[in-house]
Amino acid sequence: MPDAYAVTTIDGLPASGEAEEGGAAWKSVRHHFDIRAFGASAYVAEAAGQRVVPEHDETSSNRGTAGAHEELYVVVSGAADFMIGGETVDAPAGTLVFVGDPDLVRTAHAREPGTVVLAFGGAAGEPFAVSPWETRSVANA
Repeated sequence: MPDAYAVTTIDGLPASGEAEEGGAAWKSVRHHFDIRAFGASAYVAEAAGQRVVPEHDETSSNRGTAGAHEELYVVVSGAADFMIGGETVDAPAGTLVFVGDPDLVRTAHAREPGTVVLAFGGAAGEPFAVSPWETRSVANA
C-alpha cells in the first residue's frame, strides 16, 4: 500500500513561497501530503524574533471560503511568545495553543533560533476548503 501513508521530516519539506518580511519559513504540510480534510502548516524560524505565526484573525482572513477556522498550534522545538486577543502566552517546546474564537487576532514570535511551530486548522462542522492565501503562496513557490 505505497499510497496509503507517507513519511517526511520538517527539514524535508520545501519552503512554500517567500517568507513574509520578518517571518519564519512557511512550509505547507497540507500541500506536501495532499491533505484534503484540514489545513496543516509548519513555520521554521532561523533566528529569535522571527514571526512563526503571521498576525491574523480567521474571520477576515477567510472571507469567501468555507468558514473561519479553529486553529491548533504546536510548538515542536524552541520557544515562542504568542499574542492572542491582546494576551501573551509563553509557549516552550511541547506547548499546544488552541484558538477556537475566529475573531481573536493571533500572532507568535520565536524566542529561540530553530523554533518550529506546526499549525492545524479547519472550520467546525464544514467541509474543508483551501484558503485563497495558501493557493497563492504555494503557486509562487
